[in-house]
Amino acid sequence: MGRVTERRRVIRVRNGEAGVRPDTLVAEEPLEIRLNGKPLAITMRTPGDDFALAVGFLVSEGVLAAASDVRAVTYCEGATEDGSNTYNVVNVQLAPDVPLPDITLERNVYTTSSCGLCGKASLDAVRTATRFPLQRSAADDAVRIPAQLLGELPDRLRAAQKVFDRTGGLHAAGLFSPEGRLLDVREDVGRHNAVDKIVGRAFQAGRLPLDGAVLLVSGRASFELAQKAVMAGIPVLAAVSAPSSLAVDLALESGLTLVGFLRGPNMNIYAGEERITL
Repeated sequence: MGRVTERRRVIRVRNGEAGVRPDTLVAEEPLEIRLNGKPLAITMRTPGDDFALAVGFLVSEGVLAAASDVRAVTYCEGATEDGSNTYNVVNVQLAPDVPLPDITLERNVYTTSSCGLCGKASLDAVRTATRFPLQRSAADDAVRIPAQLLGELPDRLRAAQKVFDRTGGLHAAGLFSPEGRLLDVREDVGRHNAVDKIVGRAFQAGRLPLDGAVLLVSGRASFELAQKAVMAGIPVLAAVSAPSSLAVDLALESGLTLVGFLRGPNMNIYAGEERITL
């Protein structure tokens, strides 16, 4: 199985002086996700939590809703010509009563560590596909988080990023309670992979929907991250950087609270402001 980090030779220049030293880099390898043995998607990810990543991805695709939907998740042996196991191919076998979605060449998805499912779905498709619809008005549910507490979460997430401390090259996703308790944290070269790992671990533990949770992501909030939050029933998505216009549109359509530029006491609330108390 692949390692989370790898060592590489680097020439380090400091104050005009050069020296050779080893450097710790975050590992990046492809992961092919198969559904009932048929290829579905390939993503570039940091090895680790691969089963959670695969089922989390399928939750965001609307294929899975409960742990009972999955019969088995396994690495595929014989993934190479010599029949060896690369630990880079995962097969998710559905339970017999779970319908297999249409898998065509047109539907197969290649995702990179930077963009994920670029331009995949319409707003209406996400809103109607989720098994865990949010309240269309944030005022209609009980989740509330003080703005001051929300502003403290990035530091709590950063303190939990163990691999980032060694590499400086990872994104993170953190799941928090409305009281600010860190429930889970995952790191990956891709923001979307980190979120899939969070959702997948919750799926495996039978904790979906995550209707009492706050999802915090490093970097920006893209449409796909908003999509993944909605599909998992997460009511609040916050990011330390900017959201995209389509992410804001989806948040407004679905009832998601979307916060961007979360930096200490400062933030921009783009949708669902009723869940944030001042």
